[in-house]
Amino acid sequence: MALAGLLWCVAALLVLRGRADEHEHTYQDKEEVVLWMNTVGPYHNRQETYKYFSLPFCGGSKKSIGHYHETLGEALQGVELEFSGLDIKFKDDVMQTTYCEIDLDKPTRDAFVYAIKNHYWYQMYIDDLPIWGIVGEADENGEDYYLWTYKKLEIGYNGNRIVDVNLTSEGKVKLVPNTKIQMSYSVKWKKSDVKFEDRFDKYLDPSFFQHRIHWFSIFNSFMMVIFLVGLVSMILMRTLRKDYARYSKEEEMDDMDRDLGDEYGWKQVHGDVFRPSSHPLIFSSLIGSGCQIFAVSFIVIIVAMLEDLYTERGSMLSTAIFVYAATSPVNGYFGGSLYARQGGRRWIKQMFVGAFLIPAMVCGTAFFINFIAIYYHASRAIPFGTMVAVCCICFFVILPLNLVGTILGRNLSGQPNFPCRVNAVPRPIPEKKWFMEPAVIVCLGGILPFGSIFIEMYFIFTSFWAYKIYYVYGFMMLVLVILCIVTVCVTIVCTYFLLNAEDYRWMYGLFQTSFYFGYMAVFSTALGIMCGAIGYMGTSAFVRKIYTNVKID
Repeated sequence: MALAGLLWCVAALLVLRGRADEHEHTYQDKEEVVLWMNTVGPYHNRQETYKYFSLPFCGGSKKSIGHYHETLGEALQGVELEFSGLDIKFKDDVMQTTYCEIDLDKPTRDAFVYAIKNHYWYQMYIDDLPIWGIVGEADENGEDYYLWTYKKLEIGYNGNRIVDVNLTSEGKVKLVPNTKIQMSYSVKWKKSDVKFEDRFDKYLDPSFFQHRIHWFSIFNSFMMVIFLVGLVSMILMRTLRKDYARYSKEEEMDDMDRDLGDEYGWKQVHGDVFRPSSHPLIFSSLIGSGCQIFAVSFIVIIVAMLEDLYTERGSMLSTAIFVYAATSPVNGYFGGSLYARQGGRRWIKQMFVGAFLIPAMVCGTAFFINFIAIYYHASRAIPFGTMVAVCCICFFVILPLNLVGTILGRNLSGQPNFPCRVNAVPRPIPEKKWFMEPAVIVCLGGILPFGSIFIEMYFIFTSFWAYKIYYVYGFMMLVLVILCIVTVCVTIVCTYFLLNAEDYRWMYGLFQTSFYFGYMAVFSTALGIMCGAIGYMGTSAFVRKIYTNVKID
């Protein structure tokens, strides 16, 4: 346990090491201010990015810097910070100064022409504030191409902090082979009234994220919750009372009347409804993983609501990784206890499957995309050291904590406590209408949960795939709560329909392209596992409740 605790601390420091030595964002007069060059890529595809100096840009003459930092989240997101070499000091204006020359031979010119044709632009950072600039532009006929050679920086400060940065690209120079192009820059400092806490407000888009459609979607989802809760609590409960009354009358009949009577409904499958699933190991691992994903989603959203994670590069991803590792006991507890209640004996194998189910899916997809990114020399390629760090977190943090959760789950809630005993011989499934088949109910049951979140998914995906910063995490928390309620209500209703039909069975059911479909598949699978786990928890409590309140011979 001491070794596990030590490894846990090391992993926590590894994930959050960027927080430990992050710049304090305060400067003395004439103190060095670093301009970081990040990535360059086409405007119309945010995910396709390359190192800034993969284009034949030249850097400044200044080689020594005062600080450097990079977090695990930055590395996974393809943040490639490289020192610009420009000499910038706090509150020290710099007139237009040439910092390097580019020898425009044919390969260099062809590289710039290709970048201009594809609308390449680049990203820089000053004091964690992002700056964007365009590489160049073509004339109206598309015959001549021009490079912007003059970076005009205007930096706003409030006290001893930087609160605003603006870049103006000037000095349009025609790309002529076998010539030299001089690159220059200037820095103008100005006093600003913007508070340091509000300096990222200029990057947000309230008109987009707080549009009336967004508010209407929340209201629509809220009305759906009221409808479903009313359906479950009023209509379904009233139906159950009638079922209880009918079953009570049947108990008062003698054996001959009961045999001549028309017995039907969910009571008839009481000896099979708690039968273990056909694949308990996989099922329990999925439930445990879904519970962990829900815990991670809930905690990360709470942290994002309290802290502006979008102001720190890669902080959202770093926080998610840290929280996922910390909540591994949740996976082990729910997965291990469910597997024990279903009579599973290979609990160590179940623990391994549950611990590595989501990491293997995410890492497998990421590593596959990584090979494509390496082939294209993209900045999205994950460094080997980062891969090793992620693997160490999986083996030395997630696995031991999952083991602790599994042991606790098996010992605290691993004993079967079903209200009805399970028959030795399975009951035959009667014929029923096509729309009462489990596959049909699964498809129809997913419509309402999807309808409750699809508008919010639009805003989330827009911020992920386009140039938007998502910041309305209060909306996200509300939608998560709505999704949980809708999922639980829908699964309870669907389960009741199946049980009433006397069906006790478990329900069954190159670079840019791969990047999009790969990560969308991971997101969709994780969301499906989470919703499945939430639905199982709700409907399991419902089934236990109704069979507890009925007398069984």
